[in-house]
Amino acid sequence: MSSSISLIGMAGAGKSSIAYELANKLDFKIIDSDKMIEQSQDLSLQGIFDLVGYAKFKKIEEEILLSVDFNKIILSTGGSAVYSEKAMEYLMQNSKVFFLAVPFKIILERVENFSERGFVKLPDQTISDVFEEREYLYKKYCHHVIDNSFDVSTGVSKILELC
Repeated sequence: MSSSISLIGMAGAGKSSIAYELANKLDFKIIDSDKMIEQSQDLSLQGIFDLVGYAKFKKIEEEILLSVDFNKIILSTGGSAVYSEKAMEYLMQNSKVFFLAVPFKIILERVENFSERGFVKLPDQTISDVFEEREYLYKKYCHHVIDNSFDVSTGVSKILELC
């Protein structure tokens, strides 16, 4: 059993739901990096993004991820965590990283409004562009890919089998 688990994937992939169930089953603490970012800036993700822009937001996110003390932790990352090679290498060295893979069609069904989620993208990118760009990075920076198209308990069971 790994001493910590990190979950990566798109908004709507189920990171928070899976983290909650894993934490209950393993008696680990949950850390949500998006909530840590919001607390550090005393703003919503969208508010931070609007205020500081793309590059500065990614730097703040990297600093937060590098500050995580992995000891019986389930880390639920923001979807844009994979834009920091330094942070992702840190996660991979200190936890078992699972990419919660979900087809684009299901992501669109699960997320009603990307514009209010603090969704990190360049102004000229579509949600589809970001999905394709990140898909490669998620696979690059994980130990295991989990198909999380199903219910939470199925995803949790798949992860527990690999820990």
